[in-house]
Amino acid sequence: MTDPLVSDPPLDPDFPATTPALTFDSGGSALPAVLHVPAGPGPHPVAVVLHGFPGNERNFDLAQVLRRAGYASLVFHYRGSWGVGGSYSWGHVLEDTAAVAARLRDPGLAAAHRLDPHRVTLIGHSLGGFAALMTAAADPSVTAVVSAAGFDLGAASALCRADPSRRAAYVEAFAGELGPLRGTSGEALVAEMERAGESWELARLAPRLADRPVLLIGTSRDTVTPYELHHEPVVAAYREQPVRHLEHHVFRTDHALSDHRVRLARTILDFLARCP
Repeated sequence: MTDPLVSDPPLDPDFPATTPALTFDSGGSALPAVLHVPAGPGPHPVAVVLHGFPGNERNFDLAQVLRRAGYASLVFHYRGSWGVGGSYSWGHVLEDTAAVAARLRDPGLAAAHRLDPHRVTLIGHSLGGFAALMTAAADPSVTAVVSAAGFDLGAASALCRADPSRRAAYVEAFAGELGPLRGTSGEALVAEMERAGESWELARLAPRLADRPVLLIGTSRDTVTPYELHHEPVVAAYREQPVRHLEHHVFRTDHALSDHRVRLARTILDFLARCP
């Protein structure tokens, strides 16, 4: 068996690997996506790779590794980002993720691309980790979920409500990343997460994830999602529930896991291999 981190799988002339461009409708906007289909007749399990805010790191390296491991991996852009129609908001990110996960279970789409609609995993980085966990908690048909350097909007919201200076810092930080986004502002994004409040705290999702495999990866050299705020409290809550198939790690790296990409991919592959 080949190692998907370093080797391509054997060619299957009858069912070759393909990389179709797809679109998914969400809220009246067409979300552009790229599907990485493995070789072989399938049906292949599906991994949706969710990027963060604003999406500079799209994690295509993970998508390709997942394909070589036999997963059909999908990468897409959210509404209002990177030229996509509609307006950007945290709520739209959640709606878009839910819409894509639901569409992947369509029998016609699954048959056309050799997908297994009953095995859909969500893998998210930063804001994508938040969206992955929130979507899995709301959708019991998601079979497993991975969050790497996940951004806990509920925890950030509590900080903003408690400390005006922290709130101002979040407004400024969000405003500085708006180049590829449309229809929003730093103030609008902070106000939205304040309105959501505790309902967006990732620790509160534990009861709805108790029976599913969950992988949480924190990053200890991370100023965007410091693990003491965004990782450790979530791990503690999921242990207490307990989330029975919980795995968690803290990598000594930055927010983008810039020097841990191979370790990140290997950790995700090993986790998926152990999923019941």
